[in-house]
Amino acid sequence: MGDAATNRKDQHIFRSRFPAVPVPEGVTLPEFVLEGAEGYADNVALVEAATGASYTYGEVARDTRRFAKALRSLGLRKGHVVVVVLPNVAVYPAVALGIMAAGGVFSGANPLALPAEIRKQVEDSDAKLIVTNKLIHDKVKDFGVPIILVGRGGGGGGEVEGEGEDDAPDQESAPSGTIQWAELLDAADRAGAETAVSASVVSQRDLCALPYSSGTTGTSKGVMLSHGNLVANLSSSLFAVPRDAAVGVGVDGVTILGLMPFFHIYGLTGIVCSTLRSRGKVVVMDRFDPCTFMAGLARHRVHFAPLVPAVMLAMVNAPPSLLPDPSAPLALRSVMTAAAPLAPDLLAAFQRRFPDVQVQEAYGLTEHSCITLTHGDPSRRHAKKNSVGFILPNLEVKFVDPDTGRSLPKNTPGEVCVRSQCVMQGYYKNREETERTIDDEGWLRTGDIGYIDDDGDVFIIDRIKELIKYKGFQVAPAEIEALLLSHPSVEDAAVFGLPDEEAGEVPAACVVMRAEAKETEQEIMKFVASNVASYKRVRVLHFIQSIPKSPSGKIMRRLLRDGLSEKKASDLTIKGCENHFP
Repeated sequence: MGDAATNRKDQHIFRSRFPAVPVPEGVTLPEFVLEGAEGYADNVALVEAATGASYTYGEVARDTRRFAKALRSLGLRKGHVVVVVLPNVAVYPAVALGIMAAGGVFSGANPLALPAEIRKQVEDSDAKLIVTNKLIHDKVKDFGVPIILVGRGGGGGGEVEGEGEDDAPDQESAPSGTIQWAELLDAADRAGAETAVSASVVSQRDLCALPYSSGTTGTSKGVMLSHGNLVANLSSSLFAVPRDAAVGVGVDGVTILGLMPFFHIYGLTGIVCSTLRSRGKVVVMDRFDPCTFMAGLARHRVHFAPLVPAVMLAMVNAPPSLLPDPSAPLALRSVMTAAAPLAPDLLAAFQRRFPDVQVQEAYGLTEHSCITLTHGDPSRRHAKKNSVGFILPNLEVKFVDPDTGRSLPKNTPGEVCVRSQCVMQGYYKNREETERTIDDEGWLRTGDIGYIDDDGDVFIIDRIKELIKYKGFQVAPAEIEALLLSHPSVEDAAVFGLPDEEAGEVPAACVVMRAEAKETEQEIMKFVASNVASYKRVRVLHFIQSIPKSPSGKIMRRLLRDGLSEKKASDLTIKGCENHFP
């Protein structure tokens, strides 16, 4: 039986086969995520795979309250943005949830980004504070925004296994002018009750997160998400979680891998918040290394691992010495790929190497607060291979003709549109893009082409948007094209993604050089590399005579992509333990 559908006046609207689930009213995201945490305060909520530093539920709840109180004492008010530039660390959720509990708006930034890229986000979001660590401090020190410095290991007070005093936060050598995390929380403890945050200060209608996404147009924009958006998304997505440890996310007692970046809405909400809400444990990893990754899966008995295809490829190619002893096999029961398409050959190879591990593909987008389609089903029926899952409760989905806007029936590809309480409030300071993305009836245009079959399985087959997804990271062609055109020897340029087994896609460029230009293709690639984060670097570049364009002036990227698709698209290889992700 397929998902429920409504066909009125040629409107084909599809809904979940399951009944609607309740969405609690009047609670903020921190309250929803940490509800009842005092009942299992001593349980470990997060543990860092590299250091052994752990954070209990009691400590996460305590430091969330302390940080919220401290931020209010610093003058943070409802709607003020705090940019967090941290790697994946155990203290991350206390930082993010503390900002939200204070009425502030959390905006995560990629710690691998260049200073100019972080500055752009800080300035565009009108950030009032930055939270970072000592290693990243130099990137943000000249932005003119107060900085809160989180010490090594998080500084949250969690137990640290196997570390000495040298690994503690170094307060004396901290950069001058910064506000120290530990000292700030101590000051909050000493402060009077008058600075405490009242529950009435923050409501579900208030913004709590401002992640930056390239959306469907390719330029980075702040996505305004409210407490209500994220509570609604978690309510729907956690409905799909079976109440045993056989399949996946956030079940009581289940251990989940936290490798996906926490600055991304999927990492923070789809992994961390859903796990905390469900009383599981997150094993935190701040980078991918084959040796520590495989050891971490075994040591911490990870049951569920959200991954990108590049990591799955590394698992397939891992030498026998990295695999656990057959007498103590991995506890891993399922992996979920997201943020990049999974090649059929890689799926087959992974299933041969790990036959007892279920592979799922997920679908979601920042503008819809994260998870949109799911494989979880209380009846234990799983979606077909290459499907991204079923429609979640409380959501409506339709597939429309991109040219006419007409909604389409089953088994007919069209642009995926979704409507629910999870749809963003809009793009920050960008009404034009908001109106282009969300119509008057509340439908969010995803920019992806897909269809739903007779059984209610949804398949994504193409993208309208030109966004490149490199190892799960978004690369906007428009941004790289603008950079290329800033070079005095470049006359025209087009950037697009090429399929790649390891990365999903790699950024490629075709460039038209001016007649007097002397630079080589390698020199132009180096120019790009010196001005962007590593994941945005162009991996394939060719000089051509002209950029093919449509009569309306749009770049015909597909022609360029097809012309290069036979060529080798990447110079990246995994070399045992020497390769890092991304």
